[in-house]
Amino acid sequence: MEIDNIMELINKFSYNSVVILSYFLICLLVLILNIIFKGKVNNFLALRKGSLLSPMTYIRLFTTGLCHSGWSHFRNNFITILLIGPLLEEKYGSIPILEMLVITTAASSLVHLFIYESSAIGASDNVYMLIVLCSVVNVTEGKIPITLILIFLFYVADEIIKQFSNKKDNISHDSHIVGAICGFIFGYFIF
Repeated sequence: MEIDNIMELINKFSYNSVVILSYFLICLLVLILNIIFKGKVNNFLALRKGSLLSPMTYIRLFTTGLCHSGWSHFRNNFITILLIGPLLEEKYGSIPILEMLVITTAASSLVHLFIYESSAIGASDNVYMLIVLCSVVNVTEGKIPITLILIFLFYVADEIIKQFSNKKDNISHDSHIVGAICGFIFGYFIF
């Protein structure tokens, strides 16, 4: 292929969702580096109990959302994020979506930090935030969308039940619940 043909092909692609695609690429890079360095990247970036005097404790409130335990964990989170994230980014704008992702990660990290001794990783809090945000996207004043009720029943209620069951599955259900609450707050009260 000639360089002109390659450039023409490249120009056919659109980086249509700056925040969501950048989030995907950063998380993919962290995943690849974590695999190459045999878990050391997640060990460095993941949220865990630490001194409140350490600056890394505060940095990890945000970087933990970039880490995933493996390809399956990464794929499961980003199937949903890539499916609905660009639509929401188009509706709300890139900066508000970035703010929502960052606030949700920090909120779920803080809840996890105060409840558990274990580390937490992943973007599932943002998955739940986006799912609930999507269900309240067409709210009209004084009306409760049926989609919000159904999303609550299918996603959030199930997570609440799992959170309080005795079955341990190494899934941070509290992060899912916090993400859903953030999505509701962003969609219903703020935006």
